[in-house]
Amino acid sequence: MDSVTFYRAEPPGKLQGPQLVLAHGAGAPADSAFMEMLASALSAEGVATLRFEFPYMERRRRDGKKRPPDRQPVLLAHFRQAIAESLAEAGQRGPVFIGGKSMGGRMASHVIAQADLHAEVCGVVCFGYPFHPPGKPDRWRTGHFGDLGRPMQIIQGTRDPFGRRQEVEEQGLDGAAPLHLAWLEGGDHDYRPLARQAESHEEMIRQAAGLAAGFMHRWM
Repeated sequence: MDSVTFYRAEPPGKLQGPQLVLAHGAGAPADSAFMEMLASALSAEGVATLRFEFPYMERRRRDGKKRPPDRQPVLLAHFRQAIAESLAEAGQRGPVFIGGKSMGGRMASHVIAQADLHAEVCGVVCFGYPFHPPGKPDRWRTGHFGDLGRPMQIIQGTRDPFGRRQEVEEQGLDGAAPLHLAWLEGGDHDYRPLARQAESHEEMIRQAAGLAAGFMHRWM
């Protein structure tokens, strides 16, 4: 089994803070513009990130061919490998979290629902959770939420087609421990704001990073 390649972003001065093992979404790699902006914003908030790619995206990086995501068991096994390798690294670190963008966050939520997850993982952060496929609000992807073994923070745009605020609130999910939800007003699935909003896309991502960092810093 090949070792996991990490794309790292450290806080200024390499101060010891939370560490986030971060997975990408279904269609974009670990160094996409969104992931780069998010890692930079988290770094400014004192959070170290270790981004990694799932096997199908690693193959795409090698040969340039687009592929659908691997099946869920493969994604989860690779995520657990990334966690194990990050924990095995020498050196001091703060509390360890896992998370991801969209599909990556969904896989992270499944990982923390597994009873044998390493005790050192404190929780999960999801940036734009895919509650259901766009246009299919009858297919909710929350059946495992009752098995969450660690706290989970979801940061969601209010007009995200994968789960708008009203839809999610109607499900009674908001505030149901150990689930925490935060909303970015006007944001879509990538936190892009409405044209009339004062905030830029980058500012929305910085807001998301600040909310995520506040959640993780509680363990310091």
